[in-house]
Amino acid sequence: MSRKPANREEKKLKNEDLNNEVLNVYFGGGIQSVLLKISTAPLTKPQRRWRVACIVIYVSLSLAKRIVSRKGKLTPLFLSVLASPRSSSSHTVLEINEVEDSKGLTMDTDHHLDQTKLTDMVKNKNLDEFRNFGGIEAIVKLLKSNMENGINGDEDDLIRRRSIFGSNTYQKPAPKGLIHFVVEAFKDTTIIILLACAALSLTFGIREHGPKEGWYEGGSIFVAVFLVIVVSAASNFRQERQFDKLSKISKDIKIDVLRNGRRQKASIFDAVVGDVIFLNIGDQIPADGLFIDGYSFRVDESSMTGESDHVEVDQNHNPFLLSGSKVADGSSRMLVVSVGMNTSWGEMMSSITRDSNEQTPLQERLNKLTSSIGKVGLTVASLVLGVLLVRYFTGNTEDDNGNREYKGVDRNLNDNFNSVLRIVSAAVTIVVVAIPEGLPLAVTLTLAYSMKRMMADQAMVRKLSACETMGSATVVCTDKTGTLTLNQMTVTKCCVGFEEATKHDFSRNLVELFYQGVAFNTTGTIYKPKSGSSLEYSGSPTEKAILSWAVQDLGMDIDILKQNYTILQVETFNSDKKRSGVSIKNNISEKNIIYVHWKGAAEMVLALCSSYYELTGEIKTMSDEKRSQFENIIQGMAASSLRCIAFAYKQIEDDNSISKKNLKNEEDLTLLGIVGMKDPCRPGARKAIQSCRAAGVDIKMITGDNIFTAKAIAAECGILESNNQAALPGEVIEGVEFRNYTDEERAEKVDIIRVMARSSPLDKLLMVRCLKQKGHVVAVTGDGTNDAPALKEADVGLSMGIQGTEVAKESSDIVILDDDFASVATVLLWGRCVYNNIQKFIQFQLTVNVAALVINFIAAVSAGNVPLTTVQLLWVNLIMDTLGALALATERPSKELMHNPPVGRTEPLITNIMWRNILTQALYQISVLLVLQFKGRSMLGVDEKTKNTIIFNTFVMCQVFNEFNSRSLEKKNVFKGVLRNKLFVGIILVTVVLQAVMVELLKKFADTVRLSFAEWGVCVAMAAVTWPIGWLVKFVPVGKKPVFSYLKLLRCGSKT
Repeated sequence: MSRKPANREEKKLKNEDLNNEVLNVYFGGGIQSVLLKISTAPLTKPQRRWRVACIVIYVSLSLAKRIVSRKGKLTPLFLSVLASPRSSSSHTVLEINEVEDSKGLTMDTDHHLDQTKLTDMVKNKNLDEFRNFGGIEAIVKLLKSNMENGINGDEDDLIRRRSIFGSNTYQKPAPKGLIHFVVEAFKDTTIIILLACAALSLTFGIREHGPKEGWYEGGSIFVAVFLVIVVSAASNFRQERQFDKLSKISKDIKIDVLRNGRRQKASIFDAVVGDVIFLNIGDQIPADGLFIDGYSFRVDESSMTGESDHVEVDQNHNPFLLSGSKVADGSSRMLVVSVGMNTSWGEMMSSITRDSNEQTPLQERLNKLTSSIGKVGLTVASLVLGVLLVRYFTGNTEDDNGNREYKGVDRNLNDNFNSVLRIVSAAVTIVVVAIPEGLPLAVTLTLAYSMKRMMADQAMVRKLSACETMGSATVVCTDKTGTLTLNQMTVTKCCVGFEEATKHDFSRNLVELFYQGVAFNTTGTIYKPKSGSSLEYSGSPTEKAILSWAVQDLGMDIDILKQNYTILQVETFNSDKKRSGVSIKNNISEKNIIYVHWKGAAEMVLALCSSYYELTGEIKTMSDEKRSQFENIIQGMAASSLRCIAFAYKQIEDDNSISKKNLKNEEDLTLLGIVGMKDPCRPGARKAIQSCRAAGVDIKMITGDNIFTAKAIAAECGILESNNQAALPGEVIEGVEFRNYTDEERAEKVDIIRVMARSSPLDKLLMVRCLKQKGHVVAVTGDGTNDAPALKEADVGLSMGIQGTEVAKESSDIVILDDDFASVATVLLWGRCVYNNIQKFIQFQLTVNVAALVINFIAAVSAGNVPLTTVQLLWVNLIMDTLGALALATERPSKELMHNPPVGRTEPLITNIMWRNILTQALYQISVLLVLQFKGRSMLGVDEKTKNTIIFNTFVMCQVFNEFNSRSLEKKNVFKGVLRNKLFVGIILVTVVLQAVMVELLKKFADTVRLSFAEWGVCVAMAAVTWPIGWLVKFVPVGKKPVFSYLKLLRCGSKT
């Protein structure tokens, strides 16, 4: 009885030994170790089976490894390890997946599984999951990145990461195709009525005259309507594609990434999983990721969560960064863990369709004008319809043979129906011609053309309305740094104590303190190429200039400093305090001393100092007299157009209770020195400012620099007179002074102010509001996150493309890509060009509308028929709506536009000058065509059909010649620069050729007859008279008060 348990125990031990042998083989034990354990004792049957299985598995694995290693392919290896029988669970499965590329780089991760986990972890802000991964260090290692050097970043590495984790792009809804715009065009009510008339005319024409000749009239209307639809749809489709292209460019944000130890610029679309990205105030977070390190870091997640409160981000409590959020404060580095469609931002953006039907204020005004003209056209068409029907049914109309058309209901029903249909069709066509459908098209064309040309001139339009509004601007509030200056900072002067210092003058202790203040109190970086070539500096121009000065003049080695010191706390640059601070501790020294360094606006840092260093390294007390001497030094440097930055520090004993509060105590600092940086004015800034002033636009400079630097730069750029000391009272003020004014004082003095120094973003916002309240159209430039309120408040916000933050760009209407004020002046010119081109087209189209309506109405009432058929009117409509819009809307801006005063908010769209030109040309065309209508046969000795063809041809030729008159509203020489606009010349030639084809070849389609050379000469001669008339009428003076204002006065007078 007792033997059975013993046998069981022995079997259990033997099985355990065999399991261990198997495990030994799996985990790399050699076959020799297995064979050595084979005893000479006889084996049982199960034992022999285990031995055979062990050897077979080992040999199989060895062969598999050799085959795969030779082929060099990806090897998934799965090991299932049986746990010891003594373990509590029956078995445990450990799954290891090795992903190996051709270079032997291995990622110990199943990327499908881990990608989902990482993505969900960030989306859900799952801190427990973050800790389970092992924190940021473990995730960085998992993604084969490096916190100090980033990813490898070569082409193969980027391709591999995109193939595994996806690219940082999102799927967009398919753009609207040509068919969409064709369908939209078919929805027009007048088009539907015309198609119905064409269908009925085609049906009855074929029934009466047979298919060979009966389709002419109905088919001609079909073809004409089809042409109008196709041309309109093609134009809209082209503009849609243009806007899409510009939209893609506007979303291509540049980010700072760390790859192979080098900080470099890259497109947001090029970010990959594993990238280490630098983030500063105003940046958009390019992908979902994790916080690596940083200081005072807070983000605005309102675009994702809707919460307006800023979220604090750190490594311990909230290390998660969501794509699409904006950096509200501080700076940091982040690790990208998911991109593109794997982020919530990507999912959201892929479901959003861009609204391409954005209506600008000018388009809205034109829609109202179109509606008003349409009502007039509908009224005239109704009257024409009524008159023609009455004349027809009373027997007062005749056919081509001179016989009465209407012979009673019982005679020929088809004839009666065709005649009524022709009358209805003519009336509907009058409505089509009367409604200026080309006005919205003209606006779209000129905006699209202007946007494209402005892009070439370094201005990217984000909002269409800004194009036209900029043309009305009366004031431009501009920054100084980077806009009026080159933003190429160079340290040209350094004062320590009261002496100008060179690199050989610094004492050892003083230079070490400068090293600390420069190396750690900065957002810039230094990259040392392995090739040994020159150092590369990254960051803002100010930071790069200071780092370059410290390295080249003072011999600073930033790598050694980073090894010797630890950063305890950082306070990033603040636009209100205008300084930044850092506290550090020496890792080598045994003394418990914390060094607190401040850097910022010289006079503000000076105010915090109670002592100062001399070149000898001696520290002296800051008396009032000494402080005044330092202020004079700062003023002298500023008067030489230098930006002054002061360095100061203090030492604090580290007792662990104040180490985290040491930056709050900003008093009793010791001044190390003052650095002066030169930022030269842009070469074209002075000329651009003069151009704006000649155009009646006032320029105001708003800067954070001190008042002396601001005055010097303003005088250099031409904002102030050359002798800036003689500036008028109130022309140059500081932000705090403007801020403390009452509302009445601001309104009184704001027009006088030319320069506002030491201003905050709030001061800029106050100025914009004050100017708008006084009726100005205000354009504002800005580059910082804090400029966003002013950019939004302004009529036109202009952000900087190079130095501008993403928050500033999103708040703006136009992005100045090169940060140059000359580009601001160019935008102003293009804005005026847009408005002027629209006015040209309105003048051209209203002339056609007035002439066509009056001619058809008078002819219908007096003669009982209209001289222009449905097809002919549709052809005229095509010429003036589409080709005319294309010709006049693409005129390039002329310098004369900058000699005119701004349009302003209340200026009428159709000016008195335009009414003068419209009525004169329309009156001439009406007179000529009515004479031809009633006396043409006898005067020219032609038949009825030839007379009608001459009327049609003359009317079209009048529009061709009048198109030249419309090139300028006031200039007498309308041919100046015409050959430079090849599109205009091409459209004129195409119009003339197509008209000749209509008259000479498409006789049955257009209901015309062939004309002789003499008859063509008559048509052209009568149309050419529009040129001398257009020249003469511009000598007639007109009042400035709008015509319709007199009608309002009459209404008010009649009411009283």
